[in-house]
Amino acid sequence: MLHTAVLAAEAASEHVNEPISPIALGLIAFGALVAALLVTYAFRNVGNRH
Repeated sequence: MLHTAVLAAEAASEHVNEPISPIALGLIAFGALVAALLVTYAFRNVGNRH
């Protein structure tokens, strides 16, 4: 049963046309997280100023 499910998953994955490559998706996600980190870092001392 499990072997049949694995074969079906492999067959389905061969026909998937991805709009963006996984490497590019990872780089975009990494860039977004770095941007969020920089925004967070920019406001790190706001509470102490008031």
